[in-house]
Amino acid sequence: MAHSAISQVSVAVPLQTDSSFRRSTFKATSLTFSDKSCISMPSIDLKATRSRSQYIVCMSVQHASKAKVSVLPLSLEDSKEPPLNIYKPKEPYTATIVSVERIVGPKAPGETCHIVIDHDGNLPYWEGQSYGVVPPGENPKKPGSPHNVRLYSIASTRYGDSFDGKTASLCVRRAVYYDPETGKEDPSKNGVCSNFLCNAKPGDKVKITGPSGKIMLLPENNPNATHIMIGTGTGVAPFRGYLRRMFMESVPMKFNGLAWLFLGVANTDSLLYDDEFTKYLNDYPGNFRYDRALSREQKNNKGGKMYVQDKIEEYSDEIFKLLDEGAHIYFCGLKGMMPGIQDTLKRVAEERGESWEQKLSQLKKNKQWHVEVY
Repeated sequence: MAHSAISQVSVAVPLQTDSSFRRSTFKATSLTFSDKSCISMPSIDLKATRSRSQYIVCMSVQHASKAKVSVLPLSLEDSKEPPLNIYKPKEPYTATIVSVERIVGPKAPGETCHIVIDHDGNLPYWEGQSYGVVPPGENPKKPGSPHNVRLYSIASTRYGDSFDGKTASLCVRRAVYYDPETGKEDPSKNGVCSNFLCNAKPGDKVKITGPSGKIMLLPENNPNATHIMIGTGTGVAPFRGYLRRMFMESVPMKFNGLAWLFLGVANTDSLLYDDEFTKYLNDYPGNFRYDRALSREQKNNKGGKMYVQDKIEEYSDEIFKLLDEGAHIYFCGLKGMMPGIQDTLKRVAEERGESWEQKLSQLKKNKQWHVEVY
């Protein structure tokens, strides 16, 4: 193999035990390359180095940039209907924390963690669904009763980050309360569940319910469809699952449409999964677009802060054209994001001589409009 034709790819896999790492990653993971050759990972000269909470596996292989990862078990593709509420709040499933990793930089306001949970294949889900988490302790408003369930959008595909169908990942921002008068943190008012998850250690137990939700399921009947994803902060979670399914995993759905992600965060250090998304942009420039709105670093065309609705307005003609052609559009994040987005879409529609109310009604009727805010 000529040295000039060799490229190096890094595959980041959440750290589990050594044995589970070998089982979930090496056992049946094969890579398919653009020259249609297939190389099984164990036959490649691998150099594994431990880095914080990840293994970085370096592979020197030809044309590896578009390699897709084999996943198991493919029986997860068999069901025609999504799994729903397998475990309920009164009898949650006890899962195990695999890893907790801070995934924002030092200049990000607040802390966001990527949390991998081992359900051992007992709590299957589809991309776009949510898990409920019951934090330990009792509900202060109902002494003797457990805490209420908190819902979190799942940030992985049905195969999980270890590609074996046994884990799920959550993207969680630690909810911290600061007293407006003193400016100091008041731990008694901090978010119970988010702090429990962000403080968790590998091996800790976590009570899970679900999966729940159908509104954000990824329609796969047309592999050439367009999917416009608009997320703020941890609202990027379901979109990470969609994009891994489209561009990372070797699955029956051979995506050949357009995925367009708009992600709104405060600054560069707050970007979530940016390395993954940038890699798809490089590997699949004809199938993926990625626009970031950094409110504390960028200005909109009026000189104000750049929010996702400003990015939408920037590309409004193209977005409206794609919607008219049948594109699906998804929104996920804090509920406060929607009024500004709706106002922008309404203004753009009126400038185009259209009624936004009628257009929105038609999008909902056609099942092109998907919203999950919290």
